Amino acid sequence: MKRVAVLMGGMSSEREVSLRSGAGVAQALREKGYEVTELVVTQDLAALIQALTPKPDAVFNALHGPFGEDGTIQGVLDYLGITYTHSGVRASALAMDKAAAKAVFAAAGLPIAPHRVIEIEELAEGDPLPPPYVVKPLNEGSSVGVFIVREGGNSRAEIIKSWHFGPAMVEQYIPGRELTVGVLEDFALAVTEILPAEAFYDFTAKYAAGGSRHVVPAQIPDEVTAEAKNIAVAAHRALGCRGASRADLRYDEDTNRLILLEVNTQPGMTATSLLPEQAAYTGMDYPTLCAWMVERAACRG
Repeated sequence: MKRVAVLMGGMSSEREVSLRSGAGVAQALREKGYEVTELVVTQDLAALIQALTPKPDAVFNALHGPFGEDGTIQGVLDYLGITYTHSGVRASALAMDKAAAKAVFAAAGLPIAPHRVIEIEELAEGDPLPPPYVVKPLNEGSSVGVFIVREGGNSRAEIIKSWHFGPAMVEQYIPGRELTVGVLEDFALAVTEILPAEAFYDFTAKYAAGGSRHVVPAQIPDEVTAEAKNIAVAAHRALGCRGASRADLRYDEDTNRLILLEVNTQPGMTATSLLPEQAAYTGMDYPTLCAWMVERAACRG
């Protein structure tokens, strides 16, 4: 029987989501016959290392956000020589840093929106891009701290006042439909269209019951589906991802263009998460998906 430690919690703004993901994963792996230990991660690194002694056969990384998704915990596990799920240090760090990720995507010839990195105080001087544009943290996930600034809006001062994320990325707002594609190694699962209950697919829309509706497969032309899948797999490869990832895109029907927004190397694994939903659509149930990740765990130390 393989012994698996599931890491959950962490220190980011996505802690509660991680706890839910981790609890679901732990139950699913037990159903598959694994011996599972649930480890709630805090700021006490020494305690975590002690909890990982003796070494488990594998770690299922269910952490999200800074320290769990940005290469930090991946480096610790590499140092300890413990195999773990999802991407390694380099891919995790690149994907989490939105500016670095976009540089990789651009070099790979993938379609991205015009953007720039600013200090948030620059918003007081005027619009850094022609509105509408999106303001987002460089190193957060789950739409935490994301704002849309529209023509004639006066939200810049409020954004500055509430900001606590360090440098910001401003990116041209792409109108159209919200699409996402899950990838398992070199295989794109499906294209899902996300229809939020409100106008913007924010943190609540992602994780609250009824916050959004998922249409899988997305009702889009076949050629657009194929292109979205190709972009997702190409982005996964360009970053050097391993195991599972999920690419978020916008589809502008008026111009018939797809724009790659970002890649998530630690896709959510809650009951409302997109990756398990897409896996189920292809015939892979939730416990099987979790076991697939564990069996492909690796150490890149």
